[in-house]
Formats: sequence, structure tokens, C-alpha cells
Amino acid sequence: MTEKEKMIAGKLYDSDDKELQGLREKASKICCSFNALSIDSEERLPLLNNLLGSLGKNSFLRGPIYFDYGFNTYFGDGSYANFNFVCLDVCPVRIGNNVFIANNVSIVTATHPLIAEERMYKFDEAKGYSHALEYGKPVTIEDNVWIGANVSIGPGVTIGKGSVIGMGSNVVKDIPEGVVAYGNPCRPIRKITEKDSVKYKKELFVEGDK
Repeated sequence: MTEKEKMIAGKLYDSDDKELQGLREKASKICCSFNALSIDSEERLPLLNNLLGSLGKNSFLRGPIYFDYGFNTYFGDGSYANFNFVCLDVCPVRIGNNVFIANNVSIVTATHPLIAEERMYKFDEAKGYSHALEYGKPVTIEDNVWIGANVSIGPGVTIGKGSVIGMGSNVVKDIPEGVVAYGNPCRPIRKITEKDSVKYKKELFVEGDK
């Protein structure tokens, strides 16, 4: 297997592999170009299509954005990411339909060995450069999820359909569908029910509105 294939499969891989360095450089340049454009620029969509694994219909990334690779991230239809979206996508990141991502959200699939000697940079005589072994775990965000501001989502996490992640949470374990979850570490607090409908929040309506 190539180092890229190992990386995507979640195996230990050499993060300083020349092919991977080139792919990270490509992603960095596309992100820089995207971030420099005005929000109404017609150049934004072609850049995203060149960067991402897929971008569904009517999905929108406000920017600035920062991706390790980009090609490992897949957006469904009608999803949105606000300011300062960071995605370390060494393994696949799958974001479903109608997902709302607030500002300053980070999705991190990358991780390192816990034993210091195993994660240290070592000089490889054969390759002629230093390298370090790391690995990753994929992240999945299912349809209709809302992720609040300043949330970090760690390696291997799945967030179930329709759930809401409260602002400032660190998500390090799977979250089931249809719940409000928050905290550090993030945990399910309660189910979302019909009683959560805005129709019961009379203070939100202007008199005369239906």
C-alpha cells in the first residue's frame, strides 16, 4: 500500500511522504485562494469542487476554511459551514444533508501514538528525510445535525441524525440521533421532542404573525 492508501484506511503511515506533502500543499493553496475571495465571487465554487471529495447541491462554506487534504471530505446537500471551519481530514469525513456547522468548528480525524518514542520524528536513511508515524479515524456527521460554535469533533466520532451539539463541546464519543448533547466531554442530555417546536415559544413571534 502507498502511504496515502494507508492513511485513508486508518493504518499507521508516514505523514512526511512526498506524495502526501504535495497533496497538503495543494489543499493549502486552494484554501488560501478561496479565503481571499469575496463571498459572492463566482470563483469560489470551482475551487471547492477542486478541493473536496464532494460538495452537494446548495451546500455553502462561508470561509475562511482550512483543510489538511480536502479530497477526504464529503458534503451532502443543503449543508452549511460558518466562519473558521477547520478539517484535518487524513481519514474520510462524511457530512450529511442539511447539516448546520457554526463558527470555529474543528473536525479532527488525525491522531498520534501515545508513547512518545513512537510518535517522535526519526531520520530515515533510505528516504533521506525525517518522518513520523501517525494514523487517523473517520468522522461521520449524519443528516440534519446542528453543531454549535466552538465545537471540536475528534477521531472516530459519529453524530446521529437530527442531533444538536451545544457550543463549546468536545465530542470524543459517538452521539446518538435525535438528542441535545453538550459538555466536555460531550454527552447526550435529553431527547429532542415535539415540545421543542418554536410554535410553543410565543416570545419569538411578532404579534399578528402566524
